[in-house]
Amino acid sequence: MRLVSWNVNGLRACVKKGFLDYFKQTDADIFCVQETKLQEGQIELACGEEYEQFWNHAQKKGYSGTAVFTKIKPLSVRYGMEKDHEPEGRIITLEFDRFYLVTVYTPNAKRDLARLPYRVEWEDRFRAYLEQLDARKPVLACGDLNVAHQEIDIKNAKSNHGNSGFTPEERGKMTALLEAGFVDTFRHFYPERDDAFSWWSNMPGVRERNVGWRIDYVLASERLSGNLIDARIDAHVLGSDHCPVVLEMRDLQAEAE
Repeated sequence: MRLVSWNVNGLRACVKKGFLDYFKQTDADIFCVQETKLQEGQIELACGEEYEQFWNHAQKKGYSGTAVFTKIKPLSVRYGMEKDHEPEGRIITLEFDRFYLVTVYTPNAKRDLARLPYRVEWEDRFRAYLEQLDARKPVLACGDLNVAHQEIDIKNAKSNHGNSGFTPEERGKMTALLEAGFVDTFRHFYPERDDAFSWWSNMPGVRERNVGWRIDYVLASERLSGNLIDARIDAHVLGSDHCPVVLEMRDLQAEAE
């Protein structure tokens, strides 16, 4: 089973830069997208009849938003953590026979950290939500978590300490999430690999020199560790300031049959 997650930073713009070519090439069983920046009806994607599409649009135009394209038919779909409490379209949860799939676009603390208090409170709710799901079935959670967890996950750690996405508060919440029973699947396979990033500033030459941050993740319930095959970061794929992240694992649905 192949799971792909990509913050496209505007899906309409990304489609013009080869999104569908990558989508078809990867042939994912589940493909998750964050920061669609769309309202309902603003795009029609020819992804293939084998995919069902689920969208969570933000109320604010041109902002946030998530989507999931899946070949596996879900038992149920949920938008947000709490009903009528996620106007920014940040979360979609699909329930399958043997697991939950959650795609998430975590709020940014903002450059001046004005939104850090909200971010910290949101993180606590999100962790509690994943724990509730995990108590019923294993969970795969993927998306832009807007944090470089360890110094190895960022090119210039020393100069970025305390900056948005690398504050002690945000990093601590990521640690707490992993300690709640979840695995960072990339670090599961590559615990010491540096220079592996998923986001780069749009400043000239930054991506070419690989001055990046690893802020996009696929997390898995610890009891799924034996099902994991490989994880990768497709840093060569352009079209956004983020690149796709991929998890390969044994087919959980096949085990249920």
